[in-house]
Amino acid sequence: MTKDALKAKVCGVIDSRREEIIALGEEIFAHPELGYKEKATAALVERELKKLGLAPRTGLAVTGIKARAKGRSAGPTVAILGELDAVVSPMHPCANPDTGAAHACGHNAQTANLLAAAMGLLLSGAMEELDGDVVFFSTPAEEYVELEYRQKLREEGTIGFFGGKQELIRLGEFEDVDMAMMVHGEIGQPGRDAWVGGDTNGFVGKVIRYTGREAHAGGAPHLGINALNAACLGMMAINAQRETFRDEDAVRVHPVITKGGDMVNIIPADVRMETYVRGRTMDAILDASQKVNRALEGSAYAMGATVDIQEIPGYLPLVNQPGLTGAYAQNARALLGEDHVHQAPFFCGSGDIGDLSVLMPVILPSQGGYVGAAHSRDVAIVDPESAYILPAKLMAMTVVDLLWDGAALAKEIRAGFTPQMTRESYLEFWKNIQGGRG
Repeated sequence: MTKDALKAKVCGVIDSRREEIIALGEEIFAHPELGYKEKATAALVERELKKLGLAPRTGLAVTGIKARAKGRSAGPTVAILGELDAVVSPMHPCANPDTGAAHACGHNAQTANLLAAAMGLLLSGAMEELDGDVVFFSTPAEEYVELEYRQKLREEGTIGFFGGKQELIRLGEFEDVDMAMMVHGEIGQPGRDAWVGGDTNGFVGKVIRYTGREAHAGGAPHLGINALNAACLGMMAINAQRETFRDEDAVRVHPVITKGGDMVNIIPADVRMETYVRGRTMDAILDASQKVNRALEGSAYAMGATVDIQEIPGYLPLVNQPGLTGAYAQNARALLGEDHVHQAPFFCGSGDIGDLSVLMPVILPSQGGYVGAAHSRDVAIVDPESAYILPAKLMAMTVVDLLWDGAALAKEIRAGFTPQMTRESYLEFWKNIQGGRG
């Protein structure tokens, strides 16, 4: 069998299961769950992987699922990833009324893509023609939400990192993987188009607590220390720093006040904030982070309050590996046509797949089929073929390219990749961020 014939066979299997794949994606969409709580979605993934004859390992980083499909001979291992969690979007019409969770970022499609790619590669018999293994890996907690809940999990020793892939790196679950791929929804693009090669920002997170002194707001405000005023000064001081951020560093700082006080008639003495400090490189992030800390500390001093800043490991910048990108793009052109494959622009958002990209070759292409603005109430899939089916075909076809003919392409990509960090230096890096105040 030729490589092209094998790709056609894999895609034919995916086409034959089209309605089933879309139904799985819609089932996940209807039951959104937030990070480290994705029990129903994890159970669905486990069920479907077992149907394919795999033996998934469960409960990895609380809810992660990992299953290995072996090729005809030993070789490199390629991971196909999908994220389990939803985002907090309480105004979305399909949001969970209790948690505010909604699939307003397309992770339901990612999980369907993973399962569909598994169907194509396993039910077609493709693994018997390939030299190396494929790992199907559903990862939890990509969306950086519910920080207090995750802090509690960390204090209990349940997790070490807020991000799911970070936690899986800590646990050593990527040590037997050589390269990885995942497709993200290109929200706001309804057509059947693909985007490749778009790198992203990284960030560090901060949880901030201003402490003042309460007093009667009407009768004796002069006896209080207004922590809310200190926090507002901190936000203005951050804004005054913005002209010092270089355009090429793509710095983004976007604080929110999560608690502004206890009641209107008491001078606020306990005020909480959260923020990310994003940037294109870690040097830019750490420089901006120091400026933000100075702003927060200076505003507390000005009001006579105190401030506690907890540094939380965010995500590292994503760098897509060119060889993997080229293989995926070639398949996208073959399937969609040259005019429907685009170079993705740099994205100022972030994801925990960036952390993986410093350790191994990684790609995160994106696919249309969506309307709306990411994380908003109006996100919806309008082309199920584009969102659910095409990414699965493209990832499966790329796996065939990588592991065909003694896995020559995968070996070439692996040999040409120089990791920025080892697992050990990665863990040490984030440990130093937490202990060294950004």
